[in-house]
Amino acid sequence: MIRRSFFAASALPILAALALSACATAPLPAGAPTDAFAVASAAHPQFSAQRLSDHIKYLASDELEGRFPGQIGERLTLAYLQAQYEAMGLEPGGRDVSWLQPVDLVRFTPARAPMATWKGSDGVALALTSGTDITLRAGPADPQVKLDGLPVVFAGYGVVAPERGWDDYGSADLTGKVVVVLRGQPASMGADPNFYGSTTHKMQEALKRGAVGVITLQEEAGRWRRAVGGATRPQMTVKGSKETRFTGAIDAATAERLGGSAFASVLTRAKAGGLGGPVSLDGTLSVDIDETTEVIHSNNLLARIPGAKRPDEYVIYSAHWDHVGKARQPDATGDDIYNGAWDNASGTAGLIEMARAFKAGPAPERTVVFLHVTAEEQGLLGSEAYAADPVYPLERTAADINIDMLPFTPATRDVAIFGVGKSELEDILGRFAAVQGRVVTGDGYPEEGFYYRSDHFNFAAGGVPALMPWTGRDFVEGGIEAGKPYYEGEMAKYYHQLKDEWRPDYDFTAALQNLDLLYRLGLTVADSTTWPAWKPTAEFNAIRDRSSDQRR
Repeated sequence: MIRRSFFAASALPILAALALSACATAPLPAGAPTDAFAVASAAHPQFSAQRLSDHIKYLASDELEGRFPGQIGERLTLAYLQAQYEAMGLEPGGRDVSWLQPVDLVRFTPARAPMATWKGSDGVALALTSGTDITLRAGPADPQVKLDGLPVVFAGYGVVAPERGWDDYGSADLTGKVVVVLRGQPASMGADPNFYGSTTHKMQEALKRGAVGVITLQEEAGRWRRAVGGATRPQMTVKGSKETRFTGAIDAATAERLGGSAFASVLTRAKAGGLGGPVSLDGTLSVDIDETTEVIHSNNLLARIPGAKRPDEYVIYSAHWDHVGKARQPDATGDDIYNGAWDNASGTAGLIEMARAFKAGPAPERTVVFLHVTAEEQGLLGSEAYAADPVYPLERTAADINIDMLPFTPATRDVAIFGVGKSELEDILGRFAAVQGRVVTGDGYPEEGFYYRSDHFNFAAGGVPALMPWTGRDFVEGGIEAGKPYYEGEMAKYYHQLKDEWRPDYDFTAALQNLDLLYRLGLTVADSTTWPAWKPTAEFNAIRDRSSDQRR
């Protein structure tokens, strides 16, 4: 049984009055003028649980075969999305009055086990066994990589964070060299993952200095096993993406063998305060990698509502339309389709209905773009492609609001978001949440680093303040004691499981609450004359500062 919307029509005038009252008395965060709050508070968005359910039912149907990029599910999904937006009267959001932004993906599959040889300063050659001593994968530029005698350096975490007093590279030139870096970030930056511990940051810094290869030192046995397991499977990249010629991993034992007796002290120093510059491992590496490739032609889809006053400034709502396709083998019931109802037909449905609310509401002053990205499940590739070649300049994009999996829960006291404490967007969101009697909180699992694992991250890495809501766990009825086990049970049962199919008994209460908040957040930003900012402790401030200079 589908529950009635939390924002029933009869309650809307009361809600608007409460919102206006709250906005008139509470202090405003920077970047959000009073008039922008007033417009968003007085708006009357009508989100329908029935329409959400209908979208999910189609997008997660067997007919779409799990919505894998480049297959029949993509064609049917994009046709459905375009038809929805055309019926609403939205404009195509791509280049040249197109609905689509082409994204070419390259799937790499090892043709054989890669080979690697280490030659120390003593001239003795040591063969490194793939899967035992080292893993190697070709970069997107060339699936066949054969390089001899590459100098190898160790650069600690491979982190450059001047505002935090950390620099592992100094003025080093890595042209023609392989750099070994530790996984994650320094302990002084906190135990929970952040941008500086991401592969994105490490790759950016290595590329800036001309490195031809990046090898990650996986000290934890469990992570090393996962690296070995992943090294033999097909992987996708965006065609033409900027990466080193090859990547790989080694475990602690191999690092000690290559680094010699002095490596332990270097490792200790690297973890304590940064190396200030790479340390040579006094040897060279030769690699021979052979992979086969297949180009998969895929697409992002964009729709837009032009801004009434500042059409060349943008607010983006994003969600990924793809899922993981079909299983290699059917289960005991004969089911072999990962329908992806929750992940992410629900977020896709939310984006469609967000566009409907904007179309029916007051005209936004900035252009509002509804971006459906491809290949999130393959590594955030559709949003990576967009950020690398944005249809709308990132320096003129005020915010990205990403929807990845709507909450299917009863009413909650919390509005959970990934990356709490990152930007002023959460302050604006918090003001509207207070009207609902709710508070903005973290997702509850900061050690997972979820902020860096969905499509909003590629906007953040480009400097754009980005926010992603998640499922709250503090239920109005039962509190965290009821909500936490409920959420964890649902994740275990449905997340990336064949069972994630449309169900007629979804509880849309929290989803409807959240969509109302996200609408008001986006409209406030769209109508603001200033730009939402990162908080002082956020890792993306310097990137935004550089893009702000371009905007001026």
